[in-house]
Amino acid sequence: MSDQSDTLPEVENLSFEEAMAELESIVRRLEGGQAKLEEAMDSYARGTALRAHCQRKLDEAEARVQALVPGPVPGLRDVE
Repeated sequence: MSDQSDTLPEVENLSFEEAMAELESIVRRLEGGQAKLEEAMDSYARGTALRAHCQRKLDEAEARVQALVPGPVPGLRDVE
C-alpha cells in the first residue's frame, strides 16, 4: 500500500461512525475520478475493509438488540 496506510488508523480500531465517515469520503474521491490508479486501488482496498468492518458492527448491534428484546423483532433478520 502507499504512504497513506502509515497515517490511517487500523480499521478494527474505528467506531462504526468513524468507519462509515471514512468510507463515504473514499466513495466521493473514487466517484470524482481524479485519483491516480495506485491511489484508487489502495482506496478501494481500504473501502472494502471499512465496509466489512461496518457490516460486522451492524451485525453485532443487531444481535445485541435481539438479545435484549423478547420474541421476534419486526424488521430484524435472524442472527445466529
